[in-house]
Amino acid sequence: MDVRDSNTTPGGEQPPAPEKKKLALNVVSNKEHRGFGAGSIDLNNLSSVIIDGDEAYIDLGAIHAKSKVERGIKFGMNKDEVPNGRKCWIVWVYVGRDEEGPSYAGLTACEMLVDTEARRGWKILADHVNKMDYAMKRRVIADGLNETEKAALRGVLIEHNAEWWERSSEALKSALQ
Repeated sequence: MDVRDSNTTPGGEQPPAPEKKKLALNVVSNKEHRGFGAGSIDLNNLSSVIIDGDEAYIDLGAIHAKSKVERGIKFGMNKDEVPNGRKCWIVWVYVGRDEEGPSYAGLTACEMLVDTEARRGWKILADHVNKMDYAMKRRVIADGLNETEKAALRGVLIEHNAEWWERSSEALKSALQ
C-alpha cells in the first residue's frame, strides 16, 4: 500500500503553495493606494494625535487601535470597570488641500480611559469610528478638551507644520484656543 501525503505530487514533492492576495491598506505613505480594496476609504490624509495628560504626540498606530497607550489594553464599553483610568484622547486630524495648499481641515477628539497597571480601558469604538469619519469630512469637534490639552494639541500641530496651521480655518484655530 502506497501511503502518500495528500499534499504531495506523484514524485513525492510538495507542490508550490498558492499565493494569497493580501488585504492591506496603505494608510501612512505618500503614495496613492491602488489595487485590492482601493476606493473604499482613503486614509492617506488622516493622522492621529494622542493626548495623554499634558503631553501630545503624533501616533499613527491609533488608526489600527495600536497606539502607544492602547497596546496591551483590553478595552470595554463600561466606564465603571476602569475606576483608576487616566483620561487620554485620540484626536483625528485630516489634512485637506484647497487652492492655497494643504491645511488642517478636520479635527475631532475622542475620549478614552486607560489603566495601564490593570491593563484595562474604556472607549466607545463607534464614537471613534464616527469621529474619524467626521474629521475626514472636515468637521471640527474638540468638545471635552481642557485648556492644557488644547494647548498641547495646538503645539503639536504648529510644530509639525506651521504653514498648514496658518492655512487652517478660523473655526479650527478657535476650537483650540
